[in-house]
This record gives sequence, structure tokens and C-alpha cells, in this order.
Amino acid sequence: MKHFLLALLAAGTAAFLAPLAHAQSVQPLDGIVAVVNDDVILRSELDRQLTQVQAQFANNPSQLPPRDVLEKQMLDRLVLQKLQVARANDSGIKVSDAQIDQSLMQIAQQNHMDVSQLRGAVQSQGLDYGQFRNTIRDQLLVQQLRQQVGQSRAQVSDAEIDSLIKNGRVRTEQLHVAHIVINLPEGATPEQVDATRAKAENVVREVRGGMDFAAAAIRYSNAEDALQGGDLGWRGVNELPPALVEAADKLQDGQITDPLRGPNGFHIVKLVGKRDSGKQLVTEYHLQHILIKTSELVSNEQAKQEIEAIRKRIVAGEDFAKAATDSSQETETARLGGDMGWTPANAYGPQAQAVIDKLKKGELSEAFEVPPGWHLLKLIDTRQADKAGEIQRNEAKNMIFQRKAEEEYMSFLRQLRSEAYVEIRLPGSDTPAPAAP
Repeated sequence: MKHFLLALLAAGTAAFLAPLAHAQSVQPLDGIVAVVNDDVILRSELDRQLTQVQAQFANNPSQLPPRDVLEKQMLDRLVLQKLQVARANDSGIKVSDAQIDQSLMQIAQQNHMDVSQLRGAVQSQGLDYGQFRNTIRDQLLVQQLRQQVGQSRAQVSDAEIDSLIKNGRVRTEQLHVAHIVINLPEGATPEQVDATRAKAENVVREVRGGMDFAAAAIRYSNAEDALQGGDLGWRGVNELPPALVEAADKLQDGQITDPLRGPNGFHIVKLVGKRDSGKQLVTEYHLQHILIKTSELVSNEQAKQEIEAIRKRIVAGEDFAKAATDSSQETETARLGGDMGWTPANAYGPQAQAVIDKLKKGELSEAFEVPPGWHLLKLIDTRQADKAGEIQRNEAKNMIFQRKAEEEYMSFLRQLRSEAYVEIRLPGSDTPAPAAP
């Protein structure tokens, strides 16, 4: 399981940006290193995070900043994580055990193992599996909070989409980029802007002078993905800010931009590579579906037995549509005889798609489990659909939404931090009062 935790940190998009677990090997004399509203962060919490990060970079310790700098970075992330989780809880956001189980299943699959093997791997790294689950729960809470804030604040009109397409700004290329973000505080003064710009310019000089970009991101970046070297992976051009794309268009692979002023600070972007996204042909599947949900009253085994009994009836000659209408708990499709219409590949996640890929036209699947329960699928037909116009419009809408949502969430985080009571008690810290991230 070499580099196992680092692999877990990279699992999922985006989805998991905070540290994944608390190492159990360090048992120091406890103390409080930060007060966050009515909560506290203990020395042991911070040390466990530091131990985990240092273990991840055991083969490249020079990429990490000095311990005192790393402590402050990790503490900032712990503070912001606690604030986001608290706000998610206050907003009534819930994460079910089934959602956690699905995330764990996805992490296990991405690491080519099953969930029992994942549990063993986590425990072999000296981690408590219960705490690991709790950390996944917190990450899912933050993910849903981000979605909630984006959906409530970032609105996209048809006129904006039409204008973007008309101006020819919806492109099909993809860029592989990494970034470093040097934050500005809320309501920054001209002096603070100048000082932050100077810091960003110094980082550019260090990287161009030979410092590894990922090491610079770990050392200097304020972005949530700093510990992953600021790597954003492959992104559609339309998902990125125009100023960034314009700057990247002038770069060769491996080059970096000068500091770019953004709404939240200064960005330094590295172009890793470019590629064309290819044709706009999409494989679509016409499916029928039956779902039996698990719940507090219906165990996993009971749901499995019920779906398998339904499958036996269909194999024996019962019409799938009648079985779906009578038994399926997917209310939107049950009244349609389980008909899901034409849907693109991967619309229902990788597990369902793996089942679909094995089906022939007219064939019934085996029963399979994906939260929130047990499923049957019948493949009616497949087709190749030219979705160029639809995809272009969706890309335009997504492009506008992602930009607005990111800006709104960054503004939300600054406001969340500025309104919170945060007292830092690290030795040598001169930040005992509330501060912006």
C-alpha cells in the first residue's frame, strides 16, 4: 500500500479536498491550538494531520515547507474545515450512511480493491476506520454545502449562454493545468495588495529558477488542493476563467504564467498539456429500471431477496413494465413501467455503467447493489447520438455556472471566516483574533 493515503487524496474530483484521516501513532500531551466559535482544535488533531502529510511525502520531504509553516497551513485548513462542517450542519444538510458507503466503495474501486480490503489497508496505516468514515462524512457535508451555495447564488440565464456561443467563446479543447493561489484578505488595502503581488512574483521567480511547481504549491499556495501540488487535472477550456485561458494559450507545456489578479488574490498557472476533446458523438442507452430501497425497516438482505424474486418472475415471463409499475420504488419511472428513456453513458455512475456494458439488446441484468438499494436493468437499445449543439450549450452553461459558483463560494468562505471567532494559540502565533483566510 505504498503511497496509499496519497492515492486516496487523489480519489474522486474534487470531491475530496480535505485530509482523509487522523493518524493514530502520535499521542502527545494534549492542548488547545485554536478556538473556533464554540469548538476547539486540539494539539493532537493538528499533530495527527502533520504526521499524515509528512508520511505522504516521506520520499520527497524537501517538497514540504518548514514544520512551523506547515503547522500554520494545516491549522488554517482545520479551522476552515470545522467552520464549513458547522455551517453545513446548521443548514440542515445531512449525509446518510448509504452515501458514506457509496463513497468508500468508489475509493476502494479506484484503488483496485473491495471495501473490506480498504478497511484493512486503512487500519494497516495505523488509522482508525471509524474516524476515517467520520472524515468522509465531513467531506461529503462540505461538498454538499459547496453545491448548495453555488446553486443558490450562481444563476445562469439563457441570454448569457446565447451570448457566449454567439461570440465563439465555447471551445472544445482541454487543458491540464496546475495552480498556486496567494489569497488576499477581505477588503484588502492597497498595501496588502502590493505585498501579496510581491509574494506571488517571488514565487514565480523561484519556480522559473528551478523550484518544482508542486513543491511551490505545497509551500506557498492557499488553495485547498495545495497538498496535491495544485494539480487541477484536465479541464475543459470553458470551465476555466477567460483570463487564465488567454494566458495559457501563450504558454508551452511546462511553462507558467506571471501572477494573474483574480477576485480572491493572485494566481500562478502552469500549463501541463493541451488536447482536443474529440468528436461530439455520445453513446446513449434506452433502459428500463426497477429499484428496491434499503431502509431502517428493510435490511440489505431483505431488499436483495425481493429484487431477486422480481427478477425470477420476469425471467419466467412476467412483463418488465408490469413488474416495475407494481414493485419499483423509483417513483419517477415506476409509473412509466420503469422506462428511463435515452440516457448517455455514465449517467448513473460507474457501477451501473459496468452492468450496462455487459448487457446485450433486450437482456435483463443480474440484481446489483448501488445506494440507495438493489437494482434491475433491462437494455432496450443503444445508439450513437450527435450531441454537438446540445453539448456546446451545456458546456456554455457549465462554464458560466462554474465560474460564478467558484467565485461565490470563495466569497462565502471569506465571509464565514471573517464572521467567526477564531483564536490561534500556536506558539509564536501573532494571530489571536478572528482573521480572514
